[in-house]
This record gives sequence, C-alpha cells and structure tokens, in this order.
Amino acid sequence: MKVELTDEQIVATILDKLVRRRVWGQSYLPMDSVVKWIASKIKRDGKRVRRIMKDLIKERILLTKKSGAVISLNPEEFERIMEIRRRVLDESFSNS
Repeated sequence: MKVELTDEQIVATILDKLVRRRVWGQSYLPMDSVVKWIASKIKRDGKRVRRIMKDLIKERILLTKKSGAVISLNPEEFERIMEIRRRVLDESFSNS
C-alpha cells in the first residue's frame, strides 16, 4: 500500500534509512537504490524523491561521489540530521 507523504516526511525517511544503514562520510549507497526504495512506498514517482535528495545535497546534508551516483550523510551535519529525523518521525507517530 502506497501512502501520501509530505516533503518533510520524505526527507526524514531518507535520513532515517541512511542513518539505520550507517551511511556516513566515506560509506556510500547508490542514489538509485534509495530512490527506488522510497518511491515504491509513497504515492507519486521517484522524480519527487530525486528532487528532494538534490535539495539535501545543496544544503550539504548529503554528500555525493562519482558524479552524484552515490550518496552518504555528512558527518559535520550530525546534530541537524538527527534533529530533523527525530522531530518528523516523532510527529508522524504521535499523529497516528
């Protein structure tokens, strides 16, 4: 079953997946894998997820390598990443 998520919830979902997989700094995950995984769970296609990920790259929350083919979390933004993740996921569970 696909659900409708806000952009903020998609951001938190991306960050949560990368944190749980421990993809920090020099550990990378293919961007396409993350897009496919999240796009399969939400309404609308992967274009929205890819756009949000590009915004996170511009904000330096995500780092890229190999011309943007792989991503990782920026360890310098640890506190900010954990705060976004915690705030949005807590809101999601309290509204359920």
